[in-house]
Amino acid sequence: MSQYGRMARRRELIGYGLIAPALILSIGIVVVPGIFTVVLSFTDWSGIGPSYNFIGLQNFRDILADNVFGTALLNNIKWVVLFLTVPAIIGLLTATLLLRRRKMRTFFQVIYLMPYVLAPVVNALVWQTIIYNPNGGIFGFFGLQPPTASVRTSLYGAAIVDMWHYFGFLTVVYLGAMRQTPMDQVEAAVVDGAGSWKVFRHVYLPSIRPTLLLMGVMTVIFSFLAFDYVYLLTQGGPARSSEVMGTYAYAFAFSSFEFGKAAAVGLIMSFFGLIASCVYTWLSRRDVTE
Repeated sequence: MSQYGRMARRRELIGYGLIAPALILSIGIVVVPGIFTVVLSFTDWSGIGPSYNFIGLQNFRDILADNVFGTALLNNIKWVVLFLTVPAIIGLLTATLLLRRRKMRTFFQVIYLMPYVLAPVVNALVWQTIIYNPNGGIFGFFGLQPPTASVRTSLYGAAIVDMWHYFGFLTVVYLGAMRQTPMDQVEAAVVDGAGSWKVFRHVYLPSIRPTLLLMGVMTVIFSFLAFDYVYLLTQGGPARSSEVMGTYAYAFAFSSFEFGKAAAVGLIMSFFGLIASCVYTWLSRRDVTE
């Protein structure tokens, strides 16, 4: 082997060595637990002892026949629709306003991003004690029943808190994407007589389309993984009206100790995330070919 070949081989080995820790970590915390979850979904393991039996697709049959699963799936779909519209629109609007405002722009970005940085437990506690509290909170001051206490509005009450936590992140991401738009295109549109709306629609929106697609897929995946705010604010109630698949799986795992069924619910949740990822890949490739 020539000296050049030995140097190339050495650089290749160094590259493998640099990515090895991340690869090992990914295999340890993603691949291995994923395989373990797939295997568990076909068993009746209780999560306590080492004994279990393979029962085939029985867990999936029981879940699909359960009315609570239908409620949880429908609530997750509602969650997806809400988060693909409300925080996305608010984030775009806020990012557009910040794009025009140069003074104190960084200050507002920090303020909007702060709920996203704080732990969900802190955010939920703030809303429970200051806003939703029927005794000393804002709702109690006006004599109103908090939405988390009603069967009809409990899901939306938890979603409002999560949207408040999430829209600031979208604002910062959209603002960063809009600031990468070539200014010559913006100036050309203004010279041609385009107003603010036309500049936004025909210049900024096409420019940030990849970011919009990525945030849309992330929103769908996060929506099917929704758990923390629902559990902290409603625990899936009242009467399981705000049950989502995350709390549904949690109940199987830690209330009835049916880890096999919890793993099966987790696989179903992953299936929807896989579909969203495939759609994103297809749309991205279509944009590249066009």
